[in-house]
Amino acid sequence: METLKWTKGQGAAQTAYLCYSSGTSGLPKGVMISHHNVITNILQIATYDNPGRESWKVKTEICLGLLPLSHIYGLVVIAHASAYRGDGIVILPRFELQSYLKAIAVNKIRTLYLVPPIIIQMAKNQVACSKFDLSSVEGIFTGAAPLGAETAEELNKIYPKWQIRQGYGLTETCTVVSSTASTDIWFGSSGSLLPGFTAKIVSAEGKEITEYDQPGELVVQSPSVVLGYLNNDKANAETFIADTDGKGRWMRTGDEAVFRVAPSGNEHLFITDRIKELIKVKGLQVAPAELEAHILMHPSVADCAVIPVPDDAAGEVPKAYVVRSSSTASTDDEKTARAIATHVEDHKARHKWLKGGVEFIDIIPKSPSGKILRRLLRDKEKEARRAKGAKL
Repeated sequence: METLKWTKGQGAAQTAYLCYSSGTSGLPKGVMISHHNVITNILQIATYDNPGRESWKVKTEICLGLLPLSHIYGLVVIAHASAYRGDGIVILPRFELQSYLKAIAVNKIRTLYLVPPIIIQMAKNQVACSKFDLSSVEGIFTGAAPLGAETAEELNKIYPKWQIRQGYGLTETCTVVSSTASTDIWFGSSGSLLPGFTAKIVSAEGKEITEYDQPGELVVQSPSVVLGYLNNDKANAETFIADTDGKGRWMRTGDEAVFRVAPSGNEHLFITDRIKELIKVKGLQVAPAELEAHILMHPSVADCAVIPVPDDAAGEVPKAYVVRSSSTASTDDEKTARAIATHVEDHKARHKWLKGGVEFIDIIPKSPSGKILRRLLRDKEKEARRAKGAKL
């Protein structure tokens, strides 16, 4: 990340960050983030969280600073928003389970800012976790990638006093769009919109969807939406929509989402998946994140990722790449793969079954923020099919 001077029209030059990481959205690189964008989102986060904090005996906390501060989540949510509120931040250079757990116990950390892979490790490694005093923890906040409701429920059974909150945001919105309030937790949801955000759901034909639980692309508007992409007119034209109501530009997120009404009566945002990553099975959409959250509940699975593979009859079908759990007793790959496939078939509709198979690998490729790098798995699958075809 570097800084630059950027001049718009005849106005004064404004200082902006130039962020080369593609962020949550996977949209084009070279995002120009102004100080106004950063300050706006800090105030949005602080204002949104304030009602929950008012019940605390103390107004500040010790929180975990494990995530890369070069990533927009770490930069704005941890480094800036926490410092603005006067919170203490315990910085760790990298994730290693033992040192991570020790840091929590020694520093009496109250809030853990995490990504789903770390949460999964905690849920799957209770023997290691039980050796450390984690009683100071009141809650976790997760972002950068979806946390499935089933994973959240599993963690909640282990640590029932923890508030498990999830947020959604992008580099291009600098940062948080929605967040779970501590007083309104609904597993699987990304919470409610932060103050200053307006959102709408738009169909593939560009028509606004006004009904609840109807999926479409999430389009947002906020003073925190970035200046644009540096020297990339094409990306700017594809991503940003002209101001139509005097409140600023709209931004296409590229994420499929739905709004639902929570038991509390509040509107909650659910992110289904990246639109480009949805699997089309005979015209029916399958969200990889939904299947991954379910597969992770199987005792033989330590981690997983789902991608589409070609199918003559259906067009595409889901395939799961799986990292075996260390507690798996069976060494029979075929038997374990069948058990995982059956686990899906017993709970999911037929078009979501793993017709593309289950393949075991040593590690799921991920970005530093915990986002699954599906492109690498798709490349791996293409190469395997190419090699198989060459042999034939």
